Amino acid sequence: MAEPNANVTINRMGFHLVRYSLLGEVGRFVAADAVRYPRNSRVIVRSARGLEVGEVLAEPLPTEIGDPSDGQILRKMTVEDELLVARLEKHRHTAFEACSALLQEHNVRATLMDVEHLFDGAGLFFYFLGEVPAEAEQFTQQLAAAYETTVEFRKFAETLAEGCGPGCGTEAAMGQGGCDDCTSCAVAAACKK
Repeated sequence: MAEPNANVTINRMGFHLVRYSLLGEVGRFVAADAVRYPRNSRVIVRSARGLEVGEVLAEPLPTEIGDPSDGQILRKMTVEDELLVARLEKHRHTAFEACSALLQEHNVRATLMDVEHLFDGAGLFFYFLGEVPAEAEQFTQQLAAAYETTVEFRKFAETLAEGCGPGCGTEAAMGQGGCDDCTSCAVAAACKK
């Protein structure tokens, strides 16, 4: 058994193992706030693709400083985050149906398997089975641009981060000077849909 190298610095926090993305990738994430998140915690992570929802699979173990990570855990998910996820889920299904209809309408032979929105609304990914024809790529790029413009996910995500008051978007805020008094609140609008 090799002796530990005295010159190696140990990172006491280490990496959490987190499952993220629609395809269930597992990565090593460091907690930006130096919190030890327990197993099964739903968290917001910053991956190479952007902000995503993740699930902690294992609490961190000490690692060597300088070991590469796959990103950061930004925080535990909040009620507001769950509202955004529900909104994204609704539009994910709509994007799937729109893409399927375009493929059928233009006789493009491609099998669309699923659609994924990133948590921050900055990415809309279409997953196909096998080779993807150029026509299908063109349609998915058009749909991604259309959904970003129509749904305005970035504005919605910013409103969730800042809100219109305490409990913004929740039942508890209704009638308390919260969302029902704010006509421009994206969270309140999302809750009513």
